Amino acid sequence: MEDTFRWTLVTAIAPIAWGTNYFVTHEYLPAGHPLYGAVFRALPAGFLLLCVARRLPRGVWWWRSLLLGVCNMGAFFALIYLASQLLPVSLASTIMSASPLMMALFAWALLAERPTVPVLIGAATGIAGVCLLLGAGTTTVDLRGVAASLAALTMSSCGYILAKKWGRADGPIATTSWQLIAGGLVLIPFAVIFEGAPPHLDLPAIGGFAYVGLVATAVAFTAWFTGLRHLSAATVGLIGLLNPVTGVLLGVLVSGDVLTLRQMLGLALVLSGITLSRPRRGSRVEAGRAEPSKVYR
Repeated sequence: MEDTFRWTLVTAIAPIAWGTNYFVTHEYLPAGHPLYGAVFRALPAGFLLLCVARRLPRGVWWWRSLLLGVCNMGAFFALIYLASQLLPVSLASTIMSASPLMMALFAWALLAERPTVPVLIGAATGIAGVCLLLGAGTTTVDLRGVAASLAALTMSSCGYILAKKWGRADGPIATTSWQLIAGGLVLIPFAVIFEGAPPHLDLPAIGGFAYVGLVATAVAFTAWFTGLRHLSAATVGLIGLLNPVTGVLLGVLVSGDVLTLRQMLGLALVLSGITLSRPRRGSRVEAGRAEPSKVYR
């Protein structure tokens, strides 16, 4: 159980880093260039991790890297950017909060990880907490933004489970680097066709991309895929709910926002949902492959 807690903390690095991404993007990165923004985010991070891993794909990992790179990185980055432009952040984040349930369904279908009752209760509790925390409100809904959010949710959930299924033979640093490079390269021709020349980057934008690429991408995705190797998919999905929590708390620290009673209740529900998803001592975990004393080693 100590190992479970350790891998939970490692995995939590990812959604916490992603929760800071919106603020950095909004404040420092050039607007109107979602495709180039995704390229600038993915490629430098991918090549940096490749230098660390010093390992190229072999055999089936060439096409696996391309598929996972599109689902988890390239198309996902562009769709999330599009959704953030068309929808209020609260609504887009609320839609994405269904990720634990979507990942649990894909894990059931592809990995035979049947979701347990505590996991389902934890997912429902966490999603309810996100709804209270963000409060989507009654803003007019752009169906294009909803479609983009749902596509991003489905593609990434499937991609994460496939990465968990395929990625045990190679380390998370190597497989993450391959996905980032593949996803970034696929986006380049689309960026040239639809956005023309790359945007001019001033010093704050360069610093913003450095943060997004290093912390919110290279470190975050390595931590995320490491968590997927050691924890159940449903548990990792619930840990991902720390993303909107971080965004709200960052608003409190940076903008001087004050948490309402409803938001504090939502925060408590999200943390309770994550706690409920943790495997219990004496139960079989990780798709029934091992007992607690033998797992996460």
